[in-house]
Amino acid sequence: MNIITIEHIAKIYQVGSEQVFALRDVSLTIDKNEYVAIMGPSGSGKSTLMNMLGCLDTPTSGLYKFKDQNVGLMDDNDLAAIRNREIGFVFQTFNLLPRSDALHNVELPLIYAGVSSKERKERAASALDSVGLADRMHHKPNELSGGQRQRVAIARALVTNPSIILADEPTGNLDSKTGEDIMSLFNQIHEHGNTIILVTHEEYIAEHAARIIRLKDGLIEKDEFVENRYIPNNKSVIQ
Repeated sequence: MNIITIEHIAKIYQVGSEQVFALRDVSLTIDKNEYVAIMGPSGSGKSTLMNMLGCLDTPTSGLYKFKDQNVGLMDDNDLAAIRNREIGFVFQTFNLLPRSDALHNVELPLIYAGVSSKERKERAASALDSVGLADRMHHKPNELSGGQRQRVAIARALVTNPSIILADEPTGNLDSKTGEDIMSLFNQIHEHGNTIILVTHEEYIAEHAARIIRLKDGLIEKDEFVENRYIPNNKSVIQ
C-alpha cells in the first residue's frame, strides 16, 4: 500500500530576478512500513523534499498524494490535520517546551487534536514508557540528557499513532554512542510496523534504513535498497 506518491515534483524559489530550483522533476513512492533514508549534500534538496513530505511546504509543480489524497488540493486546515494526525515529526533540536515536563511535551499533539485530558495523559505516559522513560515523565528538558530529550521527542511523534515518522537529522546533536542508541530505537519502532522517513547526511545513520534515496542538485541520483542493513541486537523497548 502506497502512503506517499510523488510525481514530477518541482520546487522553485524566486531569489531577486533569478529562479532557484530546489527540486527538479522528483518522482517516488513510499509504501507502508518502509524505512527510508533521504541523503544528499548541502543544497541537494533533501530539506525541501522533507518539508514537502511533511506537508510543511507545497510544490511549485507536480503531484503529491498522501494516502491517495491530493495534497495540492488541501487548504491550510486540511494540511494542519495531516501534520497533527498522520505525521510524527522528530527534529535535530528536539523542539521541546523548556518549562514543561516530558509528559506535557508528549501530550501536545493530543491537545491540538482535541483529545480529553484523561486519555491524553494515559497515551502520553504509555508513549514515554515505550521509549524507556517511564521514570522521567515529570522531568523538564533541562533535567534530561540529550538522548533522553530525543526519546521524549520520539514519544511525542508516536503518541498520535501516525502513518509515518519523519525524522530530520535526529542524531545531529548527539554523541556517536547516544546516536546509535537512538537509531536502535528507530529500528525497533520500524519492526513494530511504523513507516519511517529519515533525513540525514551521515552514511552510517542512513545504513539503518532498508532503502536509501540519494539527492543531488534537486534530482534523485540513486534510489537503492540496502541488503546488509543494521539489525539491532538489544531487546526492544517498544511495547
